[in-house]
Amino acid sequence: MPLVRQVVHGLLEQHGLTTIFGNPGSNELPFLADLPDSFQYVLSLHEGVVLGMADGYAQATGRPAFVNLHAASGSGNAMGAMTNAVYARTPLIVTAGQQVRSVIGMEGMLSSVDAASLMRPLARWSAEPASAGDVPRTCAQAIFEATTHRAPVYLSIPYDDWDVEVDHNAEQVLSRSVATALTPSEQQLRWLTDAVSTAERPLLVLGGDVDSQGHFELAVRAAEALDVPVYAAPSLFRLPFPNRHPLFRGVLPAGIKPISDAFEGHDLVVTVGAPVFRYHQNVPGDFLPAGAKLIQITDDPGAATRAPFGDALICDLGPALEALASLGTAPVEPIEYAAPAAPQTADGALHPEQVFAALRDTQPKDTTYVVESTSTNSSFWAQMDLRLPGSYYFPASGGLGFGMPAAVGVAMGQPERPVVAVIGDGSANYGITALWSAATYQIPVTFVILRNGTYGALRWFAELLGVPKAPGMDIPNIDFTDLARGYGVPAEAVGSDEELRAALARRVDGPRLVQVDTALTAP
Repeated sequence: MPLVRQVVHGLLEQHGLTTIFGNPGSNELPFLADLPDSFQYVLSLHEGVVLGMADGYAQATGRPAFVNLHAASGSGNAMGAMTNAVYARTPLIVTAGQQVRSVIGMEGMLSSVDAASLMRPLARWSAEPASAGDVPRTCAQAIFEATTHRAPVYLSIPYDDWDVEVDHNAEQVLSRSVATALTPSEQQLRWLTDAVSTAERPLLVLGGDVDSQGHFELAVRAAEALDVPVYAAPSLFRLPFPNRHPLFRGVLPAGIKPISDAFEGHDLVVTVGAPVFRYHQNVPGDFLPAGAKLIQITDDPGAATRAPFGDALICDLGPALEALASLGTAPVEPIEYAAPAAPQTADGALHPEQVFAALRDTQPKDTTYVVESTSTNSSFWAQMDLRLPGSYYFPASGGLGFGMPAAVGVAMGQPERPVVAVIGDGSANYGITALWSAATYQIPVTFVILRNGTYGALRWFAELLGVPKAPGMDIPNIDFTDLARGYGVPAEAVGSDEELRAALARRVDGPRLVQVDTALTAP
């Protein structure tokens, strides 16, 4: 009879989950024994980086990723990164080794007490199998839960379970499939199109789900057909629309009043693939301007049910966007994209706009940017020209430590596209060990570290909240080139626009790091 381990390895292979992101401990070794040759184990030196790499990989491939953590401590180290995966709606199967069953109740060393509760409420579903014989079925459920709900799930498995023999019934999970369909009815689509057709000044708000679900080009077609203004949803983690398109009005601010002000003069707001809304700054006001209505199109029931205003249609985004595109009466003409203004300059250091202009001018047009430099957001959007799907990734919950590991994961998931990680010096310290993984597996990522010696976004918030003299804002004198070389990544520091452009223009086969000192700017 087969062992639990053999059945689960077969299950993972059946679902294409042969790349394992992990940092193992003693509890995980029995699961890793006798891995088939088709599997790849991707090691990172910290569990937060493990999960961030898996997050980027799953987003880039559009498929679930498998994560293996060490007991409660390793799971705890990954929790911050888990928040980004939750709000990016990334399907992750996060597993952790548990102590042998006989000593869990005694809280022996490396026991995870009440393990299924550890990752709640972050995980969409969390469990520990009731018996060794139930491990294959529970693992299958974890895969289906993550895939069906597009969310991370968590599974704790006692390590003595892996060597238990199971009967043929356990192998039934190898042939199972679970599918979903959220096709809107003709009546529902008519309700949507009638609302848009009768509105005098509608606009679109597109969220990250548009890009992550593969509807970037369809969203462009719908907007052009309707000839309406397009905003990106606030707290944006993926770019759903070309940012220099003449219909694009930018990323919405993350405050109630500023969003309402942006909608002034419009009578209908149609959001597609976004919550309503992910506010950040506390700027109270009316949700909508007088006379305006909102319709939310989402395939996320939670996003629909928790929204504080507007009507919602829960369905696949594709048919809804197709219906909107069919309404178009705008003439089909070549689109002229807006050219960016000349970048701003600064004294004593490069202005972030100069860095982004250099990236725009030197990197291939299909480059993917993984961004974790919050204080330079306005500079980024002022200079970049992103016209393709999958061009932009950002930490969905704002949890630092996403950028560097996610860039490695994205590059592994889409090796045909160049990847640039744009990282602030404050953010870099949270995921710095991703450099080791990039070097070890020779992942071709360009890490651009914008060094201003402070937590720029925090300084901006301190001014906003009236606490400008708060401690812990400055992080001077960190040399990321030395750190990178220590992890095996070639690195250089540049001090001028010419040096930066020359460095970025050089093509390399593996990872590299470029450090550039920049002036302090606000988000």
